[in-house]
Amino acid sequence: MSLKSLFIIFILLNGLFSCQQNNSHQRVEANSSTDKPQGMIWIAGGEFMMGCSGENCAEVEMIPHKVKVDAFWIDETEVTNKQFRKFVEETKYVTVAERPIDWEEIKKQAPPGTPKPPDEVLQPGSLVFTPPPGVVALNDYTQWWRWVIGANWQHPQGPGSSLEGKDNHPVVQITYEDALAYTQLGQVRAYLPKHSMNLLHAVALMPKHFPGAMS
Repeated sequence: MSLKSLFIIFILLNGLFSCQQNNSHQRVEANSSTDKPQGMIWIAGGEFMMGCSGENCAEVEMIPHKVKVDAFWIDETEVTNKQFRKFVEETKYVTVAERPIDWEEIKKQAPPGTPKPPDEVLQPGSLVFTPPPGVVALNDYTQWWRWVIGANWQHPQGPGSSLEGKDNHPVVQITYEDALAYTQLGQVRAYLPKHSMNLLHAVALMPKHFPGAMS
C-alpha cells in the first residue's frame, strides 16, 4: 500500500460521517439586533461578490457571483475548549476521532481494491498539521498533514499534549458530525453557519481587506 493511499484512508476516517449528513440549517429566529443573545453579535444582511477569478484561485472558488445573505446572529468567538468540555460532560458525547474504527465502513469510501491497513494503524486518531522543514510544492498536502493515533480534541497534537492553559482556545480535531452534535444535543441550540454567512461575517468585520466586495 502506498503512503498516498494510506493517507487517503486516514482522511476518510475523519470525514466518514460528514458526507452522510444533510445540508439543512436550523435558524435561530431573531427579528433585530435589539434581542441580543449573550455572547453573540448581529451581522446585517447584504450582497457581496463570492468567488475568485485569479490564476491562484482554487477550482471550487471559480466564477465570481453575487450572493445575498439575510441578517443573522453569530458567536463572538469560535467554540472554545471550555465550552466543548461542558457539552461533553453534559451529554457524554464521544467525538469521531475518539471512536473505534470500523474498516467495513471506511472501505466503502476508499478506492476499490484498497487493502486493509494493519490493525495497529486502524486506531482512533486524527490528522495533525505538521509544518515541513522547508519550502515544498503545494500540490501534495501529505507533506504538512500527518496521521497521529490518539490525537483528538483533548489531545490536539496527540498523546502527551493537553488543553492545560487553553480553556479559551478554539476547540480543534472536530468533524462536521461533532459540530452538528454540539448544536443539537447539548443545552446550546443553534445552527452551523453556511459558507456564504462566514464570508459575509469576514467582509462586515474587515471591510478594508475586501474593498468593493459589498454592494
